Amino acid sequence: MTTPTARMLLRRRSLLAGALSLGAALTTLGTGAGRAWATDGPLVSGCEAWGARAPKSPVKVLATGAQKIIVHHTATDNVTDYGQDHAFALARAMQTYQMDKEGWIDTGQHFTISRGAFVTEGRHGSLAALDSGTRIVESAHCTGQNTVAIGIENEGTYIAEEPRPEQYAVLVDLCVRICRQYGIRPYQIYGHRDFNNTECPGDRLYARLPQLRADVAARIGGDPAAPVWPVLATGETGERVRALQYLLVQRGATITPDGAFGPATEGAVRAFQKQIEAGIDGVAGKQTWNQLCAPVAQGAAGAAVTAVQSRLTDLGFATTADGVFGPGTAALVTAFQGSRGLPGDGVVDARTWSRLIA
Repeated sequence: MTTPTARMLLRRRSLLAGALSLGAALTTLGTGAGRAWATDGPLVSGCEAWGARAPKSPVKVLATGAQKIIVHHTATDNVTDYGQDHAFALARAMQTYQMDKEGWIDTGQHFTISRGAFVTEGRHGSLAALDSGTRIVESAHCTGQNTVAIGIENEGTYIAEEPRPEQYAVLVDLCVRICRQYGIRPYQIYGHRDFNNTECPGDRLYARLPQLRADVAARIGGDPAAPVWPVLATGETGERVRALQYLLVQRGATITPDGAFGPATEGAVRAFQKQIEAGIDGVAGKQTWNQLCAPVAQGAAGAAVTAVQSRLTDLGFATTADGVFGPGTAALVTAFQGSRGLPGDGVVDARTWSRLIA
């Protein structure tokens, strides 16, 4: 039986394929047009080069760098046209679909890698923001992550087939460049399904992500192992549940952090899962944790900080759970990181969160 997710995937494939056929019939622009970037990474053809439409409204450029990379597949046919003209036609087809069918202001992702290993800029301004290393263009590729994550589309459908070696090699190169530019650690490379209820980027490409992280780490250093999260459900009790409850409160839930996973907590988890377009089952698993555990550092305040302080105390690093991330909390986080073999920077990122929650 075809699941809702599969129906969405098939619908996306058919619409994109139709748009691509139309785009291929159009006159394509020469390779010299527009802006391209190839410093310490693959050549990226800018929006002008592939003939992008203007956005419906100005794109938002945020004065913060990217925190992670999210890998996608386009869910289109695994074509054997590996030329640049096809890559440009694909870029136009995706923009047409996303603007006209999805109603977005522009292409959703930041970059696309074609089957022929050509890289195109997606949403306008993505290249300039990447060049800055301090800004990111707000995107539309992953609900809940569009202000913090760079989205990379890979042309094709990788449920039962592997990406072409040339395409994968360029994906590694692009991830290396993005990680270097923003200071992203290799374990912060994810697949779309790590956050939303989707088959993207396909079983085969998703299974390649550990290797992708390892290949990137071989170039820039660092531990490529992805965070590992517990699974918490109704009936669970303890400080991990309390931390979950604090994190849900941070996102607007009206529950009491009492350390007991009862009906109210399950309802809050379900509401949050619906909000982030994750699988809705009331169980706190990978998608829920990945979305809840945003980085916090000195200067932050709120229930998420209280969750950090509560877990530190429970794990032997006693502090007052006052919800204020001051120098004392930063010092304890650094000490905790050292005890777990993590980089001691005092920032509670996904890896530190996962060790606190485990």
